[in-house]
Amino acid sequence: MTSTSEPAPLHFKIVIDANDPHAQADFWAAALHYEVEDNSALIGKLLDLGAAPAGLTVESHGRRAWRDLVAVRHPDDPYDKESGTGLGRRVLFQRVPEAKTGKNRIHLDLHPGEGRRDEEVARLEGLGADVLRHVKEPGGEWVVMADPEGNEFCVH
Repeated sequence: MTSTSEPAPLHFKIVIDANDPHAQADFWAAALHYEVEDNSALIGKLLDLGAAPAGLTVESHGRRAWRDLVAVRHPDDPYDKESGTGLGRRVLFQRVPEAKTGKNRIHLDLHPGEGRRDEEVARLEGLGADVLRHVKEPGGEWVVMADPEGNEFCVH
């Protein structure tokens, strides 16, 4: 028997390669007003069971974190209290050995609200972002910026 109901939308996260995932997570948490996920309860449980070696963890923000993976999540979205993993809007940063070498094939557009672009660009510069260029086209105006590892994003 087949179901005629529509399939549920898929849950997803955006994954960004990083040389320093914790620094990137801190930048983007501040940039987006998100929270760095706290996976310390899950990590502690896995360490106690011997299911994960301590070498895969680091101390971050006064708690155990995965060395090579860290995510940020929207503070209003649900999350799994046992693992600390967000169940809504998330960005995950994963350590890779190579530096960024080309243009992003995907990027984030930030929309701070009417008349707040310049103020937001200044705030993001204060967090460590760089302005790459100002764009003014018939369809709109925005600022192209780069995060501390050179990933481009736009502020509209």
